Order: sequence, then C-alpha cells, then structure tokens
Amino acid sequence: MSEQPPGGHPATMVQVSGLTKRFGRGDAAVTALDGVELSVPRGGLVALTGRSGSGKTTLLHCIGGLERPDEGSVVVDGTEVTGLDEDGLLALRRDHVGFVFQTFALVPILTARENVGVPLRLSRTPAAEREQQVERLLRLVGLADHAEQRPGELSGGQQQRVAVARALAGRPSLLLADEPTGQLDSATGRAVMELLRAIVASEGVTAVVATHDPGLIDVADAVHELRDGRLVDPAAATPV
Repeated sequence: MSEQPPGGHPATMVQVSGLTKRFGRGDAAVTALDGVELSVPRGGLVALTGRSGSGKTTLLHCIGGLERPDEGSVVVDGTEVTGLDEDGLLALRRDHVGFVFQTFALVPILTARENVGVPLRLSRTPAAEREQQVERLLRLVGLADHAEQRPGELSGGQQQRVAVARALAGRPSLLLADEPTGQLDSATGRAVMELLRAIVASEGVTAVVATHDPGLIDVADAVHELRDGRLVDPAAATPV
C-alpha cells in the first residue's frame, strides 16, 4: 500500500517497477526499457537525462499511458496505469496527466487563447469557466498580452509557454515534458525550465522532464540518468 500523507493522497506520484518495453520481434527486437525502477515524489520536478535513444521518451510514454510496457507496472497518483483499458487510459490522459512536447504541437490556425482552450472544449467545460481558466493560464505563463496571436506570430519560447499552459488546462496532477527545450536556444530553454519549476511550486503539480541538456538539470529536485534503457546508479552517472 502506498504511503499516505495527511491529505489522503499517495506521497509518491509515480511508481515504476520492473518496466520493460521492446519494439520489434525476434532478432530485430530492440529493448527500449530494461527493468526500470523509478519513484517520483508528489510535488517535485524530476529530470530524466540521457543521450538520444536512451529510453527517456519511451519511459514518459509508458508513464502517461501512451505506450503499454511488455513487463512491469506503472502507478500514477494511486492508479495502476498498466491495468487500464483504452477508456481508462483516455480518462487518465484527459483528467490527470498533461503533456508538453519538443515540437510544441500547437494548432497553427488557432490563437494562443484558442490553443490553450482546446482541452477544455474537449471536456465540455462551460464557456465562462473555460475563458476564466484560459485567461489565468496565459497570465501564469506570461502571455496575457499575446492571447490573440497565432503560433506563427510567436517566438519558439512563447510557443512552448502556450504549450505548457495548454498542458495545464485540465488541472492535471502530473506534467510530463519530453525535451521541452530541445528546439530553443540555451537562454530561452532555461527560462522554460524555470517556468516549469515555478509552476510546480504554484500549481502543486508534479513534473517529470526529459532533457539532454546538462545545463538545465540544476533546476530539478532530482535527476535520473537513463543509459541503454536502464537507470544508471547515481555513483556511476555521467558527470555534469
């Protein structure tokens, strides 16, 4: 049974146990994750580091219910993700998990305001409540003055801020960010990481951020390095 803090929620937001994921079959099979064990405490920002192909994205996808592992289990906020059917996974992603991607994944013909509001429209949030939430989130990410601009009229850093606001629209308890600074220059990338750090503190969410940039990991509460699908013992981790 998970440890329970006074509020009644598990103290551990994410618990990954013996997670293994393979792609392909037979001799051509590639093991993306190999028996990964990971615990993420509630209310923290955890960084996953490692080279391209180390398994960071696959791990995030398994945590968020976008991929099913071949072995092992994932528990998010007390719910065993690996035991959910497709409807359960859809509800998990809609109600509990927010995603931020390297490519921003914004709808080009929609304004910043409209992009942030997409998840709320899908969940049929009443219009007045939806507009109030969108306004609050745009202020939170510092884009209140850019609400009517489309992605093509915004800088890369601003687009990623819109993506962060959209990920928070459904009030998730867990935020998963896959290389959110990968297309940004170093200064803008650090600003986005610091924004995520501030959001963890102000919104009470837990964040797991995959990054290959060692210059950003000092923002995190904890750092875990993946190498060839395995978590590296901290004593053997790559110096930064």
